[in-house]
Amino acid sequence: MSQDGAKDNDGAMRAVKDCLAGSVGGIAQVFAGQPFDTVKVRLQTQPDIYKGTMDAVRKTIQNDGFSGFYKGTTTPLVGVGLCVSIQFLVMEHMKRTFARVNGTPSGQTPSLTASQLYISGATAGVANSIVSGPVEHIRVRLQVQTSGSAAQYKGPGDCIGQIYRGFGWKGIYKGQIPTIIREFNGYGMYFLAYEALVQRTMASTGKSRSELSSGLVCLFGAAAGFAMWLTSYPIDVVKSKMQTDGFAGSARKYSGAIDCAKQVMAQEGVKGFFRGITPCLLRAAPANAATFIGFEMAMRVMG
Repeated sequence: MSQDGAKDNDGAMRAVKDCLAGSVGGIAQVFAGQPFDTVKVRLQTQPDIYKGTMDAVRKTIQNDGFSGFYKGTTTPLVGVGLCVSIQFLVMEHMKRTFARVNGTPSGQTPSLTASQLYISGATAGVANSIVSGPVEHIRVRLQVQTSGSAAQYKGPGDCIGQIYRGFGWKGIYKGQIPTIIREFNGYGMYFLAYEALVQRTMASTGKSRSELSSGLVCLFGAAAGFAMWLTSYPIDVVKSKMQTDGFAGSARKYSGAIDCAKQVMAQEGVKGFFRGITPCLLRAAPANAATFIGFEMAMRVMG
């Protein structure tokens, strides 16, 4: 086999490993974070029903039981696995690209600048938004409805079918602009925080990436989650409100992202952009620790 052919095969295998490890991280993220996310979305989109985090928890248990915290889990279980695969696939590709730009010798762990890490993460976020937009749209619609005969959607498939039949792909991708904005900055900060902490620790201890303890990986993953949400939460509120809004006529409250932001400010003030941030931050630590430990451990197993 030629040298170029060997390089192509090596690159393909790296991509497969990135995807598989990302899927493991994504599945771990869903199971660890879904209950917190359900509470967050209900607080963001139904301020007239829920007074705060504990009120949302109590009413969810009262109306739907504990299973209510996992409403809409099927969609993210499949979708988030794919999303996180895309994130890590693109992130790892961008890291290798910048390593070549920096002249890092082959086989040596690259050390990227903060701007390179941010751009890598932001690129991964935008690529991820192609899938995360519709996945989160379906999830939030299922999360905000209560169980029983009043439920509009019977499940993910029914929800997708109803939206597509009525409004086509435009309906499926409702709220995509704020999704892209959130993913760009959010994942820029997310991977910047994680990779910068990893690089700093490797430089100070002399350890390789695979030698970092599980505790440190979890701690750095939690820090990455906080970095993402503390810088991107307001746009996530706008996204959630648009994705649970009606599609046409009197059922539609918002004409677009800017109109939504204006209405939130007028009706709820600045605090309206931070409704639901408590369960979001509570979710950030376990969900993102699980994501990175899942990814890193899977990569170590695959070699």
